[in-house]
Amino acid sequence: MKKSILRLQVSIICISLIATLALAGCSSANKEKPKQDQSAAQEQTKTAEKSAPAADKEKAEKKKIVFWHIQSTGNGPKIIQNSVDRFKAENPNVEVEVVPLQNDPFKTKLKVAMGAGNPPDIFPTWSGGPLYEYVKAGQVADLTDMMNKDNYKDYFLDGAISMVTFDNKIWGVPVENIAVAGIFYNKKIFEENGLSIPKTYNELVDIVKKLKAKGITPFALANKTKWTGSMYYMYLVDRIGGPDVFKKAATRTGGTFEDEAFVKAGQMVQELVKLGAFSDGYNGLDYDTGQSRTLMYSGKAAMELMGTWNIFTVKSENEKFYNENLDFFPFPAVEGGKGDPNNVVGTVGDNFYSISKKSKNPEDAFKVIQFLIDEESVKERAADGKIPPIKGFKPENPLLQRVMGMLEKAPSVQLWYDQYLPPELGELHKDTCQALFGLSMTPEEVAKKMEEGAKKFFGK
Repeated sequence: MKKSILRLQVSIICISLIATLALAGCSSANKEKPKQDQSAAQEQTKTAEKSAPAADKEKAEKKKIVFWHIQSTGNGPKIIQNSVDRFKAENPNVEVEVVPLQNDPFKTKLKVAMGAGNPPDIFPTWSGGPLYEYVKAGQVADLTDMMNKDNYKDYFLDGAISMVTFDNKIWGVPVENIAVAGIFYNKKIFEENGLSIPKTYNELVDIVKKLKAKGITPFALANKTKWTGSMYYMYLVDRIGGPDVFKKAATRTGGTFEDEAFVKAGQMVQELVKLGAFSDGYNGLDYDTGQSRTLMYSGKAAMELMGTWNIFTVKSENEKFYNENLDFFPFPAVEGGKGDPNNVVGTVGDNFYSISKKSKNPEDAFKVIQFLIDEESVKERAADGKIPPIKGFKPENPLLQRVMGMLEKAPSVQLWYDQYLPPELGELHKDTCQALFGLSMTPEEVAKKMEEGAKKFFGK
């Protein structure tokens, strides 16, 4: 009995001890697990603490660039977007709002935006007077340091850089295209009518008369936008008086817009009008929507004086016409004129992209522009028929090679008047030029009006 009692006591003690140990073990286990969970939770918290600010920071650093351009025809919009997409892939913290606009609405929209103090970060110009006016008004960022960094400006043709250099500072990046004005013509019409490329203005007038007699419109012209008709006037002034006539009048350095070269050019424009050289209703036709080019494609018109961007525009719009019928020749000489017939009207870099002084992210905006003219963009533009304004570029397209040839032997490259002159005078030039075509002002009245405008603007 005692042994049984003793065994029972030992058993109870053992059970108690086991239970105690078990409880202790459980207690220990229960204490360790929360410790691990707590550590994990603490780690998660730390990670969250790290990631949350990073996300907030990234969100806070998400920057935006508003980018206006006017490459609204052909492959222009696609090339622009491809460049922007490459930029965004390397700069995910920067949003780029791309805003394509048509040529003339853009000019008005930019003027309004500048006036309202709400300009886009990036905007194009043709350099010249309009850009310089914005520069003088303190509305454009000085890009000199960014262009000089790593000698980036040496990537471009010197002539292109000079077009956006004012007061020894660089205010834009040449990107889109080298373009000069030439007379595009339908080879088939010329061949069928036994016509040769005219070397002189009188020979051109003979062609106009022959085409009219055949019921073919000599020149397609869409002059609603005015700068299209201005090309004839600019070339005639140059061929009659040479490039200095305009430069001296425009810079008020001894010249006048009443010089006989301006009057004579106006008379020759009106001579062409009276011969019926231009398409019906030309002052109401719109170039941007292709109304003049359509006349060329249909064979109703034989020629069109236009910038060499016309090469890729026609190629993208009507490749059959481009392959079979399109060619061009330089504007002919004027008999007895002082101007070298190799002179051209155009630009070495059209368009130039500038950055608004109000941009909050000018460095990022500059990077966007660099993607617009990087190696990939140059390839795309070349394939599209453009001539990028960079050193060492050699086009494969025969038409573009001829454009380069014209530029290489040109003693003078006259920037479009409406882009060379301050905007106020540029608009006056376009208005009076359209009036010449409409026969609503005489050449003498146009010359006087321009001179009065210049004196009023410059004060001399």
